Amino acid sequence: MKQRKKLLLHTCCGPCLTHVHSVLSVEYDTVVFYYNPNIAPQAEYAQRLSEVKQFTTIHNVVLLTGRYNQADWFKAVREQRFSGELSPRCYLCYSLRLKETFDVAKQCKYDVVCTTLSVSPYKDAEKINEIGRSFAELYGIQFIEADFKQNGGYQHSIVLSKQYGMYRQKYCGCVYSRLERDKNSLWSIKSNNYKKNMITANNKY
Repeated sequence: MKQRKKLLLHTCCGPCLTHVHSVLSVEYDTVVFYYNPNIAPQAEYAQRLSEVKQFTTIHNVVLLTGRYNQADWFKAVREQRFSGELSPRCYLCYSLRLKETFDVAKQCKYDVVCTTLSVSPYKDAEKINEIGRSFAELYGIQFIEADFKQNGGYQHSIVLSKQYGMYRQKYCGCVYSRLERDKNSLWSIKSNNYKKNMITANNKY
């Protein structure tokens, strides 16, 4: 029998994990890695982690929990904090979390790395895969490129998370995405002005 590869699966939340685990567990020995210093407030972080713990316990999957190093996250995205969803701010966030995942994979000798991030319709799968490829080359560890929202993946995650009675969050996770839910908030106004100024500056060249 062919030996199954050891996969370290970066996981952003329980609902996204449900579908991705159903796809990858068929082929890989999967360990879940919950590393999300972007999530705020801490109560939200803890609630999402609780859902992941529930799922991994049910399926007898090993769960590793990364550091909740919010100061590092704020530092990483600071220059792009006003740029909104699906922007360079998110790309810096993807990069921080994937780098930590590859660091752990290297230390613990995993064969493969993947992430559940692309299940969400608010995540840029192309950019996630680009970042994953760059780390795969740097670390010498395989990265599974995917867009897990495709082929009904996102809808499947909704169905499964309802079956498990999981909490489904109403915003991406970071404090900025939470503030941007209110289109009339001071933060949203600043964000919109920032983006307009960036467009104007780019059009000058």
